Amino acid sequence: MGNVDYMYPSANVESSRRVAIPPPQPFITTLKNSLKETFFPDDPLRQFKNQPASRKLVLGIQYVFPIFEWAPRYTLDFLKSDLISGITIASLAIPQGISYAKLANLPPILGLYSSFIPPLVYAMMGSSRDLAVGTVAVASLLTASMLGAEVNATENPTLYLHLAFTATFFAGVFQALLGLLRLGFIVDFLSHATIVGFMAGAATVVCLQQLKGILGLEHFTKGTDIVSVMRSVFSQTHEWRWESGVLGCCFLFFLLITRYFSQKKPKFFWISAMAPLTSVILGSVLVYLTHAEKHGVQVIGELKKGLNPMSFGDLVFVSPYLSTAFKTGVITGIIALAEGIAVGRSFSMFKNYHIDGNKEMIAFGMMNIAGSSTSCYLTTGPFSRSAVNYNAGCKTAVSNIVMAIAVMFTLLFLTPLFHYTPLVVLSAIIISAMLGLIKYEEAIHLWKVDKFDFVVCMSAYIGVVFGSVEIGLVLAVALSIMRVLLFVARPKTFMLGNVPDSLAYRSMEQYTNASNIPGILILEIDAPIYFANSNYLRERIARWIDEEEDRVKAAGESSLQYVILNMAAVGNIDTSGIGMLDEVKKIIDRRGLKLVLANPGSEVMKKMHKSELIEKIGREWIHLTVGEAVGACNFMLHTTKSDLVKEKSGTWDKV
Repeated sequence: MGNVDYMYPSANVESSRRVAIPPPQPFITTLKNSLKETFFPDDPLRQFKNQPASRKLVLGIQYVFPIFEWAPRYTLDFLKSDLISGITIASLAIPQGISYAKLANLPPILGLYSSFIPPLVYAMMGSSRDLAVGTVAVASLLTASMLGAEVNATENPTLYLHLAFTATFFAGVFQALLGLLRLGFIVDFLSHATIVGFMAGAATVVCLQQLKGILGLEHFTKGTDIVSVMRSVFSQTHEWRWESGVLGCCFLFFLLITRYFSQKKPKFFWISAMAPLTSVILGSVLVYLTHAEKHGVQVIGELKKGLNPMSFGDLVFVSPYLSTAFKTGVITGIIALAEGIAVGRSFSMFKNYHIDGNKEMIAFGMMNIAGSSTSCYLTTGPFSRSAVNYNAGCKTAVSNIVMAIAVMFTLLFLTPLFHYTPLVVLSAIIISAMLGLIKYEEAIHLWKVDKFDFVVCMSAYIGVVFGSVEIGLVLAVALSIMRVLLFVARPKTFMLGNVPDSLAYRSMEQYTNASNIPGILILEIDAPIYFANSNYLRERIARWIDEEEDRVKAAGESSLQYVILNMAAVGNIDTSGIGMLDEVKKIIDRRGLKLVLANPGSEVMKKMHKSELIEKIGREWIHLTVGEAVGACNFMLHTTKSDLVKEKSGTWDKV
């Protein structure tokens, strides 16, 4: 704080150093400023100021479609880098897309469809240079879990497919609206601890689900919790296929070894990136040559050739399934946003450029709306694919366009080659990808730094693994919101003391060598004062006074005379807070003490002035700094003591 000791000044100096009351502003101006700070903290319209109409039109187009901003500066060197990156991530996107579509209980071809149209939309509207668009395992699992609870994908595949398109449409609309209405802060309620625990739990569930493919089981539980999965696995030991198990373990070992090698030797990132496609090719060749499909090894079967068919007419907007599609879309949309924006921001920090969170939401929303109309399901920016894109040296979003062209070529000419791809290879690919999401180091770090965050993380993990994906998510978000409410309803208050050999006043809990000021109690309120915490603060301040009076009495020190409230951290106050200060003033007066305020902010001063609380406290008892407040109190203490001495002396003289 850097407060200085206060030598009591003359009246003129005192007047010039009084805490100012901000000049009144019209209500419309205040409301406008509040809305701007809430919804436009980044001031996105700043670039349009003082520009001619033609320039504003160009800037507007570039704002909505960032491709028009960087495309004029695109070079041949950029194209070479993006070409390599695009082909590399396509080799990963094709097998992953097929695998995740199976995880969502959707036709495998949808995984390829979803890696064609959405990346093209994002390349035009997205602001990240490194994000590689595609389907993700967690959203696929959520889709299967939530839609599967209402419609059986095996018994009614057409309705299930249409509901997946509808959920994707609602997810896109929801994401776009969040961006357009500047409501991206809603996603911030998914804290880092929540995401770590939820992702790890979902990854564990996904890995357990792949035991069906690894063991070659045809019948499997619809539940996602570990108890249901283990019961389903071990109740069918007589149906385990050793051929499928051996094949799955071999490919999983191969994928893990290549990933480990690439992590140790980052220059060879392409080895782990190519491993999934290599596994698919090797698995397909092996099955074709050995006719393993006749010996219990399940294969994908026929994949439809051709580009994405239109699916807008397949969207379901009627009861009783509309609510299911809407709920699935909103929840998966939030999860996809949280993952995509977090991944984009991570890589933008590495390259020192900025991405606009609200623009990203609009881009995600539009690509999912377009995807729902072209036989795609939910897409976002998966970490694994984006990491490969980054390591491959991508320069711009053109890498997404290259990937989309590679997938288009596959759809037109190469889909028959996937007929003999064994499902066990897809399971191995999914398990390999999911193991990277179980970040136990992050959980250990949370335990060391913040125990409550660790509890939130583990609650999400346990809820997902032992309950369901929805239970884990709700539990973690509820705990995060509860913590926010606790921060608001139970703000910190500190007793301040003077740090030795300095003019500063700091928390005596933090600075154990800080000393009390005789006759003065200095308290700091470390939060805005609202209706939610005003009663607590009134009771806590009263308790601080009781404790200080007890300490002073026990130590035989000078009695308490002044209570200073440092208001520097009180950024705002409402009418309940004003009422609380008034009540505290009355409580302190009844005890024969004096209330002094230090460094109240503009909002606090404005509302105290309008409520006439300044007159009740006394303008002379409101100071700029804690140091000045202490100086004024010490001056009054010494003056009072001198007056008492003079009175006693006069009395003895008369005697």
